Amino acid sequence: MDTIDKKANDKNFVTEEKEFDQVKESAWQGLSLFFKELLDISDETDREATIEGVKKDISFKGHNAWILIFSIFVASIGLNVSSTAVVIGAMLISPLMGPIVGLGLSVAINDVETLKRSLINLGVMVALSVITAYLYFTISPLTKETPELLARTYPTILDVLIAIFGGLALIVAKTKKGTMASVIFGVAIATALMPPLCTVGYGLAVGNLQYAGGAIYLFSINAVFIALTTFLIAKILRFPMVKYANSKRRKRIAQIATTIAVIVIVPSIILFLNLLKVQVFENKAKEFIEINVKYDGAVILKSNQDYDTNKIEIFLIGRLVPDYTINNWKEELKKNNVLGDANLQVFQAADQSDEMAQELSGKLKFDILDELYEKNEQLLMDKEAKIKFLENELTSLKVKELRFDEISKEVKINYDEIETISYYNKVTTNFKTTDTIPVIAISWDEKYSKKNREKDTKSLNNWLRYKLKLDTLQIIE
Repeated sequence: MDTIDKKANDKNFVTEEKEFDQVKESAWQGLSLFFKELLDISDETDREATIEGVKKDISFKGHNAWILIFSIFVASIGLNVSSTAVVIGAMLISPLMGPIVGLGLSVAINDVETLKRSLINLGVMVALSVITAYLYFTISPLTKETPELLARTYPTILDVLIAIFGGLALIVAKTKKGTMASVIFGVAIATALMPPLCTVGYGLAVGNLQYAGGAIYLFSINAVFIALTTFLIAKILRFPMVKYANSKRRKRIAQIATTIAVIVIVPSIILFLNLLKVQVFENKAKEFIEINVKYDGAVILKSNQDYDTNKIEIFLIGRLVPDYTINNWKEELKKNNVLGDANLQVFQAADQSDEMAQELSGKLKFDILDELYEKNEQLLMDKEAKIKFLENELTSLKVKELRFDEISKEVKINYDEIETISYYNKVTTNFKTTDTIPVIAISWDEKYSKKNREKDTKSLNNWLRYKLKLDTLQIIE
């Protein structure tokens, strides 16, 4: 009996295990199906409409040309006054993306004619944008560098990532059936093609070729990665290749497209990796300085991290750091996986080196002068306030000392038509300063003519000012 019960229990256990495995497999299949449907874009992709739409957006003529010019003007103004909101507004109306997307798509589908049109219109777009920005910055009275301009003079790994994901969002939005205008406009902001072109115009206008070169480099990176993402998405979604009747021509065009793709992809990967190395080096160097470079009484004036020379420079002021502490910093640096081979150089205020002298003559002196200027401004404002207060007090004392009975009798003798006279202090403020003004009020005989009253009031005013030595005295009727 026990044997039978055991067999029954074993059978039930096996059955339950099988049912659990079936439920688990079913749940996994359901979850897989959910994510597949969630991320699958092939069913809603309209390949023919996408190709036609991309071709339509390539040309820069008529309306597109004028929209580009106006948007470049707006973006240049935004960069000029360092207004992020204005720059974003300009990117919302800019038609810059067409030729760049056309490049990537034409290479992916072996469309030589579209490739030629894209290259020509890309050149027109860049030239028109740079010339417009150059003209604006040439006539603009504001030529000072702004943070918005300086941010577009050299690319970083973040710019590459923005271009990659911005380009992916754009081409995915374009392939969807229907329209996704809001997504496309958002991508226009993310990819930031306009500010670099405006900065190129700025660099040429002010004669700074380094700024112009860095900005065109940043634009080129953005353009290349947008075209590259378009190429990859078109290949993944299996866009139809352009067919040519001549087999030799089809083969030659396929070879050209492949060559262009390799020329774009390989340098792009190398560039991405190099920028990534630079960014990692700089971030790790800053992190090392923040954590390790500490000494009581010493303050970091400035630090530089140069990946090309593999050098980290630190400029210190205040209490001198002993050599053994600096050597400990260098030993800690060698233990760092990324910065192990870097050369750490520490400059202190007691150094007579040119590097330290330049830093002290530059940033430190500027900060000191700026601080002194602010303190002097505050001192002057305080002194002006005290002088104003003392003047008001002096005026008040003079009025208090005024012998009203004697003055009123003299006034009556000289101006018999005056019926009443009184004086008081009028306190006024413009919410910044407060003044106390002595006022003498008089009333004339109604039979006395207006012309004579005005004449005598003026005469009385001059006499009382002289008599009382009060330039701020007011007489009212």
